[in-house]
Amino acid sequence: MANDTKREDQDKGNKPGGTDKDDGHTSDLVQYMIHDPEKFAVNFARIVEEAGKAASAYLKPRENGKDDATVETVNHMVRTFGKVGQYWTSDPQRAMEAQTKLWGRYMDLWGQSVRKMMGAEEEDVAPAPAHDKRFADPEWENNQFFDFIKQLYIITSDWAQDMVDGAVDLDDHTRRKAQFYLEQIISALSPSNYVLTNPELLRETMQSDGENLIKGLKMLAEDIEAGGGDLIIRQSDNSGFKLGSNVAVTPGKVVAQSDICQIIQYEAQTEEVLKIPLLICPPWINKFYILDLNEKKSFINWCVSQGHTVFVISWVNPDESLRDKGWFDYIEQGILFGLDTVYQATGVRKPNVMGYCVGGTLLASALAYMASKRMSRVNSISFLTTQVDFSEAGDLKVFVDEEQLIDLEEQMERHGFLDGKNMASAFNSLRPNALIWPYFVNNYMRGIEPFPFDLLFWNSDSTRMTPANHSFYLRSCYLENALARGEMVVNGVKLDLGKVKLPVYSLAAREDHIAPAKSVFIGSKLFGGPVEYVMSGSGHIAGVVNPPDKVKYQFWKGGTLDGSFEDWLEGAEETAGSWWPDWHDWVRQHGGDLIPAREIGGKKLSPLEDAPGSYVRVRY
Repeated sequence: MANDTKREDQDKGNKPGGTDKDDGHTSDLVQYMIHDPEKFAVNFARIVEEAGKAASAYLKPRENGKDDATVETVNHMVRTFGKVGQYWTSDPQRAMEAQTKLWGRYMDLWGQSVRKMMGAEEEDVAPAPAHDKRFADPEWENNQFFDFIKQLYIITSDWAQDMVDGAVDLDDHTRRKAQFYLEQIISALSPSNYVLTNPELLRETMQSDGENLIKGLKMLAEDIEAGGGDLIIRQSDNSGFKLGSNVAVTPGKVVAQSDICQIIQYEAQTEEVLKIPLLICPPWINKFYILDLNEKKSFINWCVSQGHTVFVISWVNPDESLRDKGWFDYIEQGILFGLDTVYQATGVRKPNVMGYCVGGTLLASALAYMASKRMSRVNSISFLTTQVDFSEAGDLKVFVDEEQLIDLEEQMERHGFLDGKNMASAFNSLRPNALIWPYFVNNYMRGIEPFPFDLLFWNSDSTRMTPANHSFYLRSCYLENALARGEMVVNGVKLDLGKVKLPVYSLAAREDHIAPAKSVFIGSKLFGGPVEYVMSGSGHIAGVVNPPDKVKYQFWKGGTLDGSFEDWLEGAEETAGSWWPDWHDWVRQHGGDLIPAREIGGKKLSPLEDAPGSYVRVRY
């Protein structure tokens, strides 16, 4: 009778852990139960069908002979991790300690989980960082299953990173490659990426009876097909963007054209303009309109509104017929051709010039070439996030060594170009938890189409690269650092940046992973003339495209170039807002005379077509 009473009390919830707690668990479980079994069964068949379409889109091009660069990547990855493993397995005691450390952490997690199940309050063995948005859903903490999976993932990830960091016999490049490959694996294996291990995704799937997966897998198949058998993750709804209509809209005309580029001159917006025009050399790895996204974000439009006569090089998106166009071709038929065009259109023989990213690297080599040839063609130089010394180059250096370059050169030789999506994938892989997996989850797991975003529209509009030019760039700059060492030879001329005596405005970005601020600083010291080194807030794009009226970020200047980068930081002064007005003031110090506004083309050049031109519209 006493036992019956005890059971009755427990059933009524009079004892802690009784009915109230059970009801809570039941309530928690309901959200992960199928809402409509019949509808879910029908949708599951559609999910399988859409998954089959995605698999077919991936496999069909490979059955027809498509190269699969994934195999080469996996080979490099295996060889790199093999060197890490060799360090740990070469000493049995070291290997045993590493394994003991991992299993000890696993046992700590198991013990903590058991105690939590018994109702104890326990601190996480491996808490997620507060800033990690992947684990923001409360169920990652409140649900024991998902909490266990999350901590198991974090423990394993931390241990793997420790294995790479602790392999002291590795050279710096191999360690950086191992860290990069490991980051790709860790990011891909996150439980937040998959339906069954992400509470938010599982809830959405159950509540929609799998409708989200039908939509997501349909998008997955479309994106693989659009990528020719490779997954090109859509990051933006690009359907609403059109060049010349709502992107790259600053009024202008194409006034000259070569095999390599078109030269665009923009219409004056002021009654008077600066006498000395501006020629901008953007990177050819992406298209120039990052500097002309829309009227509010356009650096080009802002320059025109300040009285600059702006010319821009719009690089060709090459096919295999241009495979032999190399570094000097881009100098001769790009930069020198641009300078000739400016002279014909304005009568000014020495304009101000500006180079952005690799466009700046090309410009620096062209200036050194002109200096050696005693060609006086430039008034002042501006570099935006430009490296000329690659000893402290950014994350892209992980892709450059002799072994990887040979594979890349063989690939380019087969096709006659490097496909733009290869570089786009490389850039995205530098920040997988920001540029890959959030879109993977939202697009293909949640079935949500991305929002329109002009910056990501531009990012998806990638360009091909010619084998001759790209191979020269990677070998001479990233692998050999030849330009900084004075060993780069162009058209039979050995280049010396110290011969460039013109004034330089060199902009870096504090959070730039592609052209780190320190790397830009080191390179800025190589020029023979006065250098104004400036560092903006933010990264490679946002640090450059920062209109003054947004009042965002900041910039630093005024430190000395004589010492280290850290010395410069200590002496630099911070100014809130955009660097654009500061640059404009600097340019005017080197020639601020005004003249009546010019007509496009002047008297010698007839416009060929409206800006942004036809070269920039070519997509493959």
